[in-house]
Amino acid sequence: MDRHVLAAISIAGTSLDLLGGMYLAYDLLGGKHGPLRTLTRGVTYAAIYGLLYGLPLGWRFGVAAGLTHGFTLAIELSHAAREEPDNGLFLNTIFSLIRGTGYGFGLYHDFGTEFAFFFATLSTIGQAFMYSRGMRPTTDYRPSVRPRISSRQLLGVVIRTVGYALAGAICGLLAGGSYSKLFALKIGLVIGIATAIGGFITPYIEWEAETVPERRLGVFGICLILTGFALQSVQYWTALLDVPVK
Repeated sequence: MDRHVLAAISIAGTSLDLLGGMYLAYDLLGGKHGPLRTLTRGVTYAAIYGLLYGLPLGWRFGVAAGLTHGFTLAIELSHAAREEPDNGLFLNTIFSLIRGTGYGFGLYHDFGTEFAFFFATLSTIGQAFMYSRGMRPTTDYRPSVRPRISSRQLLGVVIRTVGYALAGAICGLLAGGSYSKLFALKIGLVIGIATAIGGFITPYIEWEAETVPERRLGVFGICLILTGFALQSVQYWTALLDVPVK
């Protein structure tokens, strides 16, 4: 077994133990309006967008963009669920920068530093501008037992699709080097489709996040801890069974 894989398994197990403990400590963490609901949203959205981005664009882009998009989205939606005022331009720009940085890290390996930097910069500017025009992830926020997407959200999908396709084309010209013309269209379509699917199922996820019974969170926490324990034990089983580690 590769030692890097073994280390990754152990780290994943420790992380699941930590997450499971937080679920069991639900009441201590503030109950319904505590950080655990936000964490639940973050894990859920990171997994969804990680798959939507990663399957067509590669696992590196999926991990980087999924985590940054998922957790910033979770913070904003939790804010909206508590019916608090808008975050303001400064925080909205910070969220845009975090997501843009995630895109940059996801593209760095395959397209180089210049392309990744330009794309992250254009993404940040574009998102901050759309925030200033009233287009944000919490647009038409309304938890629902059935998935739905509003006409304004569909308009946002079209804008993101065209905007990111143009950003990909511009970055290709600025960065130079080997560059596929089809990638600009591909990344625009992928981000647009991911936005559409995410926007469609978000009302249901938000409904679940707000109504899930506390006992179910505890049971889920126990499952996470048991899974984490099993993953952590892999390193000891490899030693006990004399499995060669490279």
